[in-house]
Amino acid sequence: MFKKPVNQQSELILETSLQSFFFDQLLEVNKKFQSPLPNETIYYSSLVMDKFGHSNEYYETVDGRVRNKILGIKLMESTQLERKEQQRSLQDIGDTALLMCGYFYDSINEKLVDYRYYQEIGQAAYSRLDAFVPSFYDVNSFYKILSSQFETLANLMQMVQKTSSEYQTNPILLFANHHRVKAS
Repeated sequence: MFKKPVNQQSELILETSLQSFFFDQLLEVNKKFQSPLPNETIYYSSLVMDKFGHSNEYYETVDGRVRNKILGIKLMESTQLERKEQQRSLQDIGDTALLMCGYFYDSINEKLVDYRYYQEIGQAAYSRLDAFVPSFYDVNSFYKILSSQFETLANLMQMVQKTSSEYQTNPILLFANHHRVKAS
């Protein structure tokens, strides 16, 4: 975060990345939960949201054509991959499913399969990923915990998406919240 004095009575705070914006939004909504998720989970989720800010991460190219990832098939095929590739694939599957169930929840309703399918695929991918990465952010069984918190985390992302939708219809809200001006 970059702080720049505007004058003696106020201060302008600029977010330096999309990831930090999502982290702030997720953290704010998380505080309102009766049982808030750990900060490591919030941080990881903000990285996932930032990663998928680039559309090439959300889609895949097969035979020169761009298409949605078919997560169920990717999950089955991942068992045939070498260890490092399997780890990358499982993380991508879990992250994609999380984003679909969370931030892009509304678009799932337009697909042939429902929310529960993507949730189960994401949970399975994270659960299997835990065998490859038994500790992450100094948290033992991080991905197994992430798997068990999947639905709560998806709900959190849905709430952030709703807030982001308000920004799209009223850009002044984005400016006011993203570039907060504090009076000293």
